Amino acid sequence: MSITTNNAAWLTAAKAHPFEVKEAPVWKPDVREILIRNHAVAVNPVDGSLQSKAWWPLEYPTMLGQDVAGQVIAVGEQVTRFQPGDRVVGHAVDMATPTVSYENAAMIPLGFSTAAAGLFQSEFLRLNLPTEPRALSTGKTLLLGVAAGYDVITTSSPKNFVYARRLGASEVFDYHDAAVEENLVRALHGKTLAGIMDCIKFSPTPVCLEIVRRCEGDKAVATVKGGFTMPPEGIRVKNVFGTSIKDNAVGPALYESFLPAALASGVFRPAPEPLVVGTGLETVQAAVDLQVKGGNSAQMVVVLL
Repeated sequence: MSITTNNAAWLTAAKAHPFEVKEAPVWKPDVREILIRNHAVAVNPVDGSLQSKAWWPLEYPTMLGQDVAGQVIAVGEQVTRFQPGDRVVGHAVDMATPTVSYENAAMIPLGFSTAAAGLFQSEFLRLNLPTEPRALSTGKTLLLGVAAGYDVITTSSPKNFVYARRLGASEVFDYHDAAVEENLVRALHGKTLAGIMDCIKFSPTPVCLEIVRRCEGDKAVATVKGGFTMPPEGIRVKNVFGTSIKDNAVGPALYESFLPAALASGVFRPAPEPLVVGTGLETVQAAVDLQVKGGNSAQMVVVLL
């Protein structure tokens, strides 16, 4: 199994729009690397932000994106888990079953890795790791919290209340409600808080800090948004980067021990269904623009290749 040609959607310069589809090198995997033929890619919110704002130093031309699903084409030296023909997703978890489509699999990395980083790493909420699949469908943070044996209380817009409960939340509150802080504190009364993960990326972090201050338990907030103010004494708050789990035991525990078995058994099912924008690299820009515009709720925007 091999490829002789390769193409990519190139970002040719800082803030360039649209991407340019043209030839790219055919890489040879180095030691402990694998080469993947992408079949589906999911748009990460950071992709549109990097394209439009150029807030991170990059060498141009460059390629964005990391949430992928595809098939192994070649493996480098010292690779023992994978071989050509294996179905893989994102951060290189073995796809143990062909029943998970590439477009569904491409949705996994962003939410799964971010949730794992915030929930289980020692500098964040440091929850106990899940030892076996226990939930019926994936809500990323919800699934992993439930799978690890915790009672999960969450917030959402009212239209997603039923969906959040189906994913395992014991209670759901409207984050638009002016009384959301009081409602959450009341719901947590008599319980031991394991911490809070703020996944919304705007104003909730101060509310989260106030909730952990008022409740019994671990005074920790993991957030996907940086730039927060210094927290009150005794409260930990830190910005989450999903890719950090590759550097510690959380990555193998979730991507090698937990997720393959959960996918194979059908217990873990990526949800909701992806919003497939089109087929081919030429549709990548439209997919990124759609994600930036918003309005797709929890749906991941995916392009088939």
